[in-house]
Amino acid sequence: MTKQGLYHQIISFIEIAVYLLLFFGILALHEAVVAAKDGIQFHFYGFAIVNALIFGKVILVAEDFSFAEWFREQRPIYAILAKSVAFTLLLLGFYIVEEVVVRKFKGETISESFPHIGDGSPRDWLFAIIVISIGLIPFFSFRVIGRVFGERELRSLFLTPAKGYVHGGGGTIT
Repeated sequence: MTKQGLYHQIISFIEIAVYLLLFFGILALHEAVVAAKDGIQFHFYGFAIVNALIFGKVILVAEDFSFAEWFREQRPIYAILAKSVAFTLLLLGFYIVEEVVVRKFKGETISESFPHIGDGSPRDWLFAIIVISIGLIPFFSFRVIGRVFGERELRSLFLTPAKGYVHGGGGTIT
């Protein structure tokens, strides 16, 4: 791998990990608020950091293997939605395997070590898939649209001040 390729991989990993950290952090914050309503103290935010790093690497490797590229040549909305759902299923599958392996090392049986989402019902798993898929839509929107228009152009669009903006005057962007 060239220096430029390595640099691109590192930057890509950082982008993925930061997005996932924000996303998982919001989910943890929501869980803390809901738990506080019932008088339960919840302060475990470490999972957001650890999972952002682990799942960031999973996404990076999966993208290197062209995972979920079924709609690459179609309208971007199809690629965005397909990637959001496919990567949700990949991440949940990886999460299940990770939990089972860790808990097996702690002496639990496979059935005891299978993770629970909510009450463990299929409905709660479906809700988790929906929430995570929706949460990944902005991430994959940025990546797919960046591929269509060019990453440099998209970053410039988001990070360059808008022309025609009047500071403090309530002007419009032209």
